Amino acid sequence: MKVKKLINIDLAVFFSMIILMIIGVMFIYSSGVTSTGMLISNEYIYQIVWIVSGLIIFFTVMFSDYLIFRKWSFYIYSASIAILILTLFIGKEVHGSKSWFGILGFSIQPSEFAKIATILFLSDYLVKKEKSIKNLSTFFLSMVVAFLPVIFIIAQPDMGTALVYIPIFLVVAFMAGVKKRYLFFLFFSGFQMIFFGMLPVWQRLIFKKDIKFVKILLTNDLFLILVGAIGIIALLSGIGYIFTKKKYFYWIMYSSFLSMVGFIGSLGIRFFLKEYQIMRLIVFINPGIDPRGAGWNTIQSLIAVGSGGLTGKGFLEGTQSHYRFLPEQSTDFIFSIISEEWGFIGSVSVIILFAIILVRGLILVMNSKDNYGYYVGSGIIIMIFFHVIVNIGMAIGIMPITGIPLLFISYGGSSLWTSLISIGLIQNIYLRRFRY
Repeated sequence: MKVKKLINIDLAVFFSMIILMIIGVMFIYSSGVTSTGMLISNEYIYQIVWIVSGLIIFFTVMFSDYLIFRKWSFYIYSASIAILILTLFIGKEVHGSKSWFGILGFSIQPSEFAKIATILFLSDYLVKKEKSIKNLSTFFLSMVVAFLPVIFIIAQPDMGTALVYIPIFLVVAFMAGVKKRYLFFLFFSGFQMIFFGMLPVWQRLIFKKDIKFVKILLTNDLFLILVGAIGIIALLSGIGYIFTKKKYFYWIMYSSFLSMVGFIGSLGIRFFLKEYQIMRLIVFINPGIDPRGAGWNTIQSLIAVGSGGLTGKGFLEGTQSHYRFLPEQSTDFIFSIISEEWGFIGSVSVIILFAIILVRGLILVMNSKDNYGYYVGSGIIIMIFFHVIVNIGMAIGIMPITGIPLLFISYGGSSLWTSLISIGLIQNIYLRRFRY
């Protein structure tokens, strides 16, 4: 029976995954070689161990009925929250972020596994609430489920991993039929929080001249007047809608409340974000502002990517990585090494392998005959897509640096196991597509 099921899995997704992991080991090895040809890192050995053990987990997840994961989703989710809280107290600090557990010489990152736990439980909750899916209360509670882990991840702090939960929630909630206006509100209020939160720093470092509106954001009295005025408009329009049922009153209230949340949230952005996190957003626009500081990573990555040309310098012949110019070159910027050594052709080949996983994975998910599998698969696909877009975008300078790994390729057991569990779940859903 197991052999028959193995034959029925989607081989395009499976072999694309295997090839990406092999590429990962190759370039993790390359990242540990110096300009003199000396190997100074054994990370590639650890990665092989993660791959072998991860494949055992992959097959276990794939051959287990995914409805078992639904049955235990609440407990899996609760355990992930408890471990995230525990990490804040006894976790191992790496690069200023207490996100890791050290176990037998290996480091585990609980926030990676929490993404899967959140997808499983969020999907279960939305299936159970299908009859009330349009209600604001259902949207609110589903948002609590999705973003409760984010609170503890930000506290570590690990903004990169925390950001992944946003597209997961938006896509899964959209697939479940949550009202689009609720999702629109969440997305654009979040966008306003970031924009207005960063605006004072952008004014100082990029515009280099005073902007009158920024003065309002930075002056307490003026800011309170602005927020208060918008709040009054929202209140009056809400009263108008209650008594007249006129749609334009509703949309005035909606727009005003959205703006008010955005402005108030921008205070939180300025308060909670660390200086280096703010600078990452600034140098995304202009790396030259701080070329030897926050802009160094982006500049060196662009040099590596650009120097690869069409066919690259050759495997183990990259200079940016071997002279140690690239930061975090076995994790965050491993795509830069691939681009330098394999060039445009190699980079596109990697992107094609990811495209196969995403497109075929989406097709497999669409074949699901029950909503739970459909929601879980959708959450996984958007999670993988977000990782790929952001990581490659960082390497080529079109995305801010967030510290998100390139799944299947970057060094790290937690992200690799999470990736393998994800694909195992998608294959699992596909194998059981004829159940209903």
